[in-house]
Amino acid sequence: MNKLDDRVAVVTGAASGIGKGIAVAFAREGAKIVVADRSDASAAADVIAMIEEIGSEVLFVRTDVSDEASVEAMAAAALERFGRVDILVNNAGIFTESLLENMPVEDWDRVVGVNLRGVFLCSRALVGQMLERGDGRIINIASQLGQIGGTSVAHYVASKAGVIGLTKALAREVSHRGVLVNAIAPGPIETPLLDSETEEWRAAKLAELPIRRFGTVDEVTPTAVLLASADGSYYVGQTLGPNGGDVML
Repeated sequence: MNKLDDRVAVVTGAASGIGKGIAVAFAREGAKIVVADRSDASAAADVIAMIEEIGSEVLFVRTDVSDEASVEAMAAAALERFGRVDILVNNAGIFTESLLENMPVEDWDRVVGVNLRGVFLCSRALVGQMLERGDGRIINIASQLGQIGGTSVAHYVASKAGVIGLTKALAREVSHRGVLVNAIAPGPIETPLLDSETEEWRAAKLAELPIRRFGTVDEVTPTAVLLASADGSYYVGQTLGPNGGDVML
């Protein structure tokens, strides 16, 4: 048997990057997938095709995780289609750069709105039906920057540190009722987000990393499968770090 046979997983921000990798990895393990992304269906066509080729069921729902009505509509669509959601991966996130002294309030609100408010809204929308069954997994994608900080990204760092804190708080609320909540804090991973960085930034960051290379999506997805499956049954409120040594705890 596959590790996630007959499980239903919602993955936000699944049209690209880490979210796409997790959605496909879950499908390979037998899960049915809800691809929730703010992009339209054409942008998610690749991940949808990959999941269908594997032979898993897939539902795409266009979702703005920072918007309460959009999240509630996504949750309703997922439950109508599949009857339940066993796994929620809060992956959707955005990244901009600005020194705090020059940062527009709108940038702060937008980054925190997607990266932290989105985790709250999606978790609130789906945790209730998990608690009713006494079974579920919530996996929040944080960042190593939420653990160590970073220059010109105070809003992003604050949002990801908030995700780690929210993970711990929610884990204390619901783990004894059968819902396990954990986080993954990847280091720099080769995704479209990293492609936007300058060569100077990339060279400096590579020099800092003990492993001297950036990670790949395929080096993050096994951690998500672990936390979503029976293998992760004793992980509660943890933040796991596939980060190439950028953070050592």
